[in-house]
Amino acid sequence: ALAQLQGVYILSQTVDGLVLVDMHAGHERVTYERLKRAYWSEGLKSQPLLVPETLAVSRAEADTAETHQEDFRRLGFEVDRAGPEQLRLRAVPSLLSGGDTATLVRDVIADLKAHGLSRRVEAQVNALLATMACHGSVRANRRLSIPEMNALLRDMEATERSGQCNHGRPTWVSLSMEQLDRLFLRGR
Repeated sequence: ALAQLQGVYILSQTVDGLVLVDMHAGHERVTYERLKRAYWSEGLKSQPLLVPETLAVSRAEADTAETHQEDFRRLGFEVDRAGPEQLRLRAVPSLLSGGDTATLVRDVIADLKAHGLSRRVEAQVNALLATMACHGSVRANRRLSIPEMNALLRDMEATERSGQCNHGRPTWVSLSMEQLDRLFLRGR
């Protein structure tokens, strides 16, 4: 790292030229990947509900939920049958507590019936982790020291998909010496 530009970008010299890094976007990706790794390695933690929620479902949906109880447990839910057309929701994934978990349970049941598996919980958890990463990342106009900038650059080098942030924007651009020379009409 050479410097911080306008409190937003890190200007860095490489063997080939120059790299300009959006420090928030880069830190956001690093933070997001760390959160995902930690969260998924520990599994989905359940949050027991103080008052279990009863869901009215079809008999086929109740059968599917009963057959796939272990799948629900792995997803962080505790769901049991409360009647022929009723389910009792006793626990939800802790990261999703406070959300519309009843609709999510119904969606997971639909996925399980149609495909034998569901990725909806994972998608919602990842979306929440992305939001947490965004809010927990370095912000514009925060002054970073050269060692802090270098640490962020090393973290980005070691992070999967560090070339774009969680929103799909690029985190860095590179200009080779040849490109820089062309910009300044050198060598003509």
